[in-house]
Amino acid sequence: MTHVRYNLKIHFSSTCTSEMPCIKSTWQTPLGKVIGAAENNAIIGLWFDGQRYFPDEANRWENRPDDPTLKKLGIWLEAYFSGQNPDIDFPLAPCGTPFRQTIWSRLLEIPYGQTASYRALAQRAATSPRAVGGAVGHNPISILIPCHRVIAENGNLTGYAGGLERKT
Repeated sequence: MTHVRYNLKIHFSSTCTSEMPCIKSTWQTPLGKVIGAAENNAIIGLWFDGQRYFPDEANRWENRPDDPTLKKLGIWLEAYFSGQNPDIDFPLAPCGTPFRQTIWSRLLEIPYGQTASYRALAQRAATSPRAVGGAVGHNPISILIPCHRVIAENGNLTGYAGGLERKT
């Protein structure tokens, strides 16, 4: 399934195997160190250092800060953390179940600078806020797929796999 938001193209996959090994790079951001991963010229993950659900196999990935896709991600992060809303001009390929993919595609519909509640997302997906929270928490591409924009119905900040102190 492909979802398009602005210039963004995402290919969701429920099968996450490839002949090409994953590669990674790291960056320092105002919110701490982040680790980005790419496979087949697409970003497959972006995690905060110490984030829940960070892949166990990441320690086997080759560090390749010179990779063109990872370089584009680094440029995007620099622009984003300088207060811009840059276009994503590189492919994303998060892997997850069809349900998670549905929720992640809904996250992409939350406009920059705005929020949505777990309950509102759940109503649109005909499921429970708890189920939405599980899918949001397992989003493998933090920031780019904006799981940080999801809040409790009462406006409180709740749950963030990258650490609640980073959810702004």
